Amino acid sequence: MSTVLVTGGSGFIGSHCILQLLAAGHQVRTTVRSLKRESDVRALLKQGGVEGTDKLTFAVADLERDAGWADAVKGCDYVLHVASPFPATLPKDENELIVPAREGSLRVLRASRDAGVKRVVLTSSFAAVGYGITPQDTPFTEKDWTNPDGEGVAPYIKSKALAERAAWDFVAKEGGNLELSVVNPVGVFGPVLGPDYSTSILIVQRMMDGAIPGCPKMTFGGVDVRDVADLHLRAMTHPAAKGERFLAVAGDFISMLDVAKILKKNLGTAARRVPTRELPNWLVRVASFTDPAVKQIIPELGIRKNASNEKAKRVLGWNPRSNEESIVATAQSMIKLGLLKK
Repeated sequence: MSTVLVTGGSGFIGSHCILQLLAAGHQVRTTVRSLKRESDVRALLKQGGVEGTDKLTFAVADLERDAGWADAVKGCDYVLHVASPFPATLPKDENELIVPAREGSLRVLRASRDAGVKRVVLTSSFAAVGYGITPQDTPFTEKDWTNPDGEGVAPYIKSKALAERAAWDFVAKEGGNLELSVVNPVGVFGPVLGPDYSTSILIVQRMMDGAIPGCPKMTFGGVDVRDVADLHLRAMTHPAAKGERFLAVAGDFISMLDVAKILKKNLGTAARRVPTRELPNWLVRVASFTDPAVKQIIPELGIRKNASNEKAKRVLGWNPRSNEESIVATAQSMIKLGLLKK
């Protein structure tokens, strides 16, 4: 078995990657900005069914600093670079997201190259694929790239596109023998292990809590976090994954109203607060003046997109869960952990 570094092990995707790596028998090291977070990570893993393992170690490293990365990657065969900022609200300065995402990825890649790591799997995003370009009727594929200077491209989207571009450029020009694979998830759902989860989970949380009066007219892709982690592990070792991107999407994009119907259908009285009416775009725009989270979705109102998972299925044998299964698992886990309003 291999030794694998997972950056951002306290995050939603990172913790699920650690769970699957440990289950497969690998030695795992994960980075935290402070060793005070070790107990938090172990609590997440305990919720996921792993407790008291000696196959997990911790290293202190910060994406915004050079210190610590050489020690973090030392002796590792592979690196899953999962860590990246994803705020629930828009930053005042886009560079608050762009700089740590881009420079952090380059720090990880340099350290990995210097340590003789075989392959880095970078967690990018659909944000680096399908934004800032002319709307299209056909599904987006790994051949498509976001235009970071396009109209309505938010800071987070720009940060993911620029960070991934910088990673590919680095490996091509300075990577030496280092290999790179990239996973591009859409909105990530599925079972949460604690209160530290992806921003996309807020969609389900706010619906279940009755925090929104209705469903904005927007569509998005969904994928289960367990399947995202599985795709990372496949991309880590499969020979055909070298130098390739893989979209992580369960199936066709769904609407907010679709999510509401899934919750109502499967969760009974627990979903009694979930709204089932669509909101007119003008009302959502008004709400965005007082709700920073709503402001982020304004550019997506009324726009229909789709993306293909054909490549991941064909090349890596990936077989994701349905959107319905992952959305239901999201809500059930939040109920179990007491993360919803009483």
